[in-house]
Amino acid sequence: MKKTVVLFFLYLFMVGTYAQDDMLCVGKHWTEDEANLIMKKFASEWDDLESWEARSAVIKKGIITGMKLDKMPDIEGNFNPIIRNAKTMDGYIVENIAIESFPGFYITGNLYSPIDKKTKNPAILSPHGHMSDKRFKEDVQSRGATLARMGAIVFAYDMVGYAESTQINHEMPIALLLQTWNSKRVLEYLLSRSDVDSERIGMTGGSGGGTQTFVLTAIDDRIKIAVPAVQVSAHFFGGCICESGMPIHKSENHQTNNVEIASLCAPRPMLLLSDGHDWTRNTPRIEYPYIQSVYALYNAEYKVENVHFPAEKHDYGYSKRSAMYIFFAYHLKLNISKVTITSGVQEDFVKILPEDDLRVFTKENPRPDDALIGDKAVMKYLGMD
Repeated sequence: MKKTVVLFFLYLFMVGTYAQDDMLCVGKHWTEDEANLIMKKFASEWDDLESWEARSAVIKKGIITGMKLDKMPDIEGNFNPIIRNAKTMDGYIVENIAIESFPGFYITGNLYSPIDKKTKNPAILSPHGHMSDKRFKEDVQSRGATLARMGAIVFAYDMVGYAESTQINHEMPIALLLQTWNSKRVLEYLLSRSDVDSERIGMTGGSGGGTQTFVLTAIDDRIKIAVPAVQVSAHFFGGCICESGMPIHKSENHQTNNVEIASLCAPRPMLLLSDGHDWTRNTPRIEYPYIQSVYALYNAEYKVENVHFPAEKHDYGYSKRSAMYIFFAYHLKLNISKVTITSGVQEDFVKILPEDDLRVFTKENPRPDDALIGDKAVMKYLGMD
């Protein structure tokens, strides 16, 4: 969240035509004390499954209309995938991939697949948090490779404006919309593949990738299992324009927060990963109990878990990844024995590749000529200029 302070001030300047300023809930919108009381107020507004589902419908509509997802073009298929440079590793394959999000706008990433693929395999969306070259970092590579060796097809893709997603700036006004739309397109691409089992689709990301995970899961039931890491908070709404720069938490007739948005995953399995040194420090006491109460309405308390690391910081480090691997192994029927010996999950088989080996677009294979370049060009195409 290095740009947090600067982006707070950019909101008022950049978002004016897309939402009224007083509808935005940005960063640490409430104190921890305020959030504690507000969660109690939220809980008083429903008392059974029927009343919760009425509230959840309002929250879901607020997300979709608040980010203008309903204004996006009607596009089905037409992914036009570009897949290059397959690399066979120890138990998994890595490919460089780009798919078309909409005409002239490309989602760039890497596809990790098991060597011993089945006819139908689980698939996992792997968005990441804020860092200009995060997709190429060791933690993201380790996550994709380990899950692939366990039997999943994993699509690790760039946050808009970062790494190879440079057709726009990350700070553009509709970054939240584009990231959610890109995640939806990644989901639909995976579902279009004949080797993917549509009933075993997971999603996980840390920090800003955690936001992408719980937002898409809230509005799209095709995500069957979710693991948002170090991001679900009662008082913190996301410190970047790509998380809280459009009014998905508040409208003229409702107010919610990321805890309730994450709760829309119910009754599908969800694991919350939290730590003691960021805005998820209260998860075992505030956020998790609320979400558990929602799952209880569906008699599905056993499907939601929280693994808390009180001595750890804001990351998606090995210990957090280990908890995620075990959770996905159980719910997606992955082969955990592929990455365990006696105890603990092994990642030492993963070969960390240099950035140049993971890029889909290079001097020899450049981005297609039809690419829309610049914030204005993309917003004009979408009719949001």
